Parts: sequence; structure tokens; C-alpha cells
Amino acid sequence: MRLACALRHVAFEDLDGVEPVLAARGFSVSYVEAATDDLAASPAATADLLIVLGGPIGVYEDEAYPFLGPEISLIARRLERGRPVLGICLGAQLMARALGAEVYPSGIKEIGFALIALSDAGARSPLAAMGSATPVLHWHGDTFDLPAGAVHLARTALTPNQAFAWQRHGLALQFHVETTARGLERWFVGHTLEIATTPGVSVAGLRADAARFAAPLVAAGGEVLGRWLDGFES
Repeated sequence: MRLACALRHVAFEDLDGVEPVLAARGFSVSYVEAATDDLAASPAATADLLIVLGGPIGVYEDEAYPFLGPEISLIARRLERGRPVLGICLGAQLMARALGAEVYPSGIKEIGFALIALSDAGARSPLAAMGSATPVLHWHGDTFDLPAGAVHLARTALTPNQAFAWQRHGLALQFHVETTARGLERWFVGHTLEIATTPGVSVAGLRADAARFAAPLVAAGGEVLGRWLDGFES
């Protein structure tokens, strides 16, 4: 079987709803803990697919979190060598940094389910499976500049750079497409302080929106993943 390696930053932000999609396409899944595992000795560099997951830290906090430097270098090497990388939320920010772009606080919190607007290129990309009618899950306070040579795919009113493609083998999503309603219950515990201190955001509201939007999002996210894999496997 082919190996999909997921770089994880916190235990409750995992592959969740897209893991069955990977299994159906012949991937076994291995998790590597970014903060504690030896990245050089892990399968992250050599796996057939690397998925860099989210987390509540900033890419620029490398003094507090020294594992970020080796992680960014690993992502950069994979992208340079044409090895597939999918970045989700923090993972997208790490990809942007690995490609030489700046990552920084946006000054706002974008938390909850909301639509994205696809660019013309986005409408021709795997994100077309989702379109502009499927609310995605936003959960971030940082943003990034578009790396030189990257293709802009999506935006929101608050965050101009919501997704980009890097050649055929790199896809960066500032938003989440992998989270099930059940999986989000773990987020509500893990992110309790952030939820409580963000105006207009509550566990009750997020749970109600997840009941409406999480299942269609995961289905669309699986289709996006499948089309992207088809694009560099063909």
C-alpha cells in the first residue's frame, strides 16, 4: 500500500473525515507528531503523500516552538522534489513559509462555517468539486502572502489568500474540509479558551452549524482530495 503521512500538531486535529477517502484509494495512514517525533527519522520525508494538519500556534513562533524550523525545511524539500504535500490551516501557512512567503497575524479571528469565493483558477482546480456554495470551516487568526509562483485559488472577504496550488503536487487550504460533526466535539474542548474569547462565537452556535454543514463539507472535501490526487497521479 502507498503511505499517507499526516504531520499532526495537536491530537484532536487529525484526518477525521478524509481518512476513509485515503483508505479507499489504497493509502495506509501514519501519524507523525510534529512537536515530539524525530522528523528526520520519520516517514514524513519519504511518504507517498504528506498532509500537514492544523494547530493553534503561529508559523513565526519558532523560538517558542523550535520544531517549526525542521518542519518547514522538510516541507520545502518535498515541494522542491515534486513530492505531494497537502496543507490544511496551519499546514497551509507552513507551506507558504516553506515557499518563501510571509505568515503573520491578520488582526481578526475567522472562526466558523462560511463560504469561500473561488478565483478563475480555483474554478478549474480540484476545489471546483466544492464550488462556492459549500460552507467550509474557518478556524484561524493568521494569514499569509501568496508565494511567488503559486496559483491563487480562493478568498473570503476577511482573508484574501484562502487557498493556493503549487505546481501539480502542492495544495494549501487555509480552511478545513476534513472535520466531521463528531470530530468537532473534541475541538470544542481543545479550543475552549479561544471560543470563549472570540466575540460572536460559541460552542452552541458552532455545534448547530456543524449539524447542518459538516457532512456536506466532508463529502465535498473528499471529492476535492480525490480530484487533486488524480491530478498528479495521472
